[in-house]
Amino acid sequence: RCSSERRHIEMVSLKTTALVACVAGASAFAPGSAPLTRVSTRAAIARGPQMQQMSKAIPFLERPEKLDGSMPGDAGFDPLGFSDYYDVKWMQEAEIKHGRVC
Repeated sequence: RCSSERRHIEMVSLKTTALVACVAGASAFAPGSAPLTRVSTRAAIARGPQMQQMSKAIPFLERPEKLDGSMPGDAGFDPLGFSDYYDVKWMQEAEIKHGRVC
């Protein structure tokens, strides 16, 4: 009888642990309980946040600031951010010089 009681306690303990783990995991996706401040509709329209323009080449990334589509073949492809550190015209010239034109 001792063995069956022990097994029963272990099963209840295991089920309780699994339930707590599931509840904890689900609570990570629950909305926060912080109170939301009300903003008048006019203020939200007049001064609301602007959407960042997305890259045409990689739609889930933001368009690089210096790649504005003014150069031929510019579709906003710069996943490593080279345009933030180097002159875009210099990089274009290097591409042509080394024969890597796409």
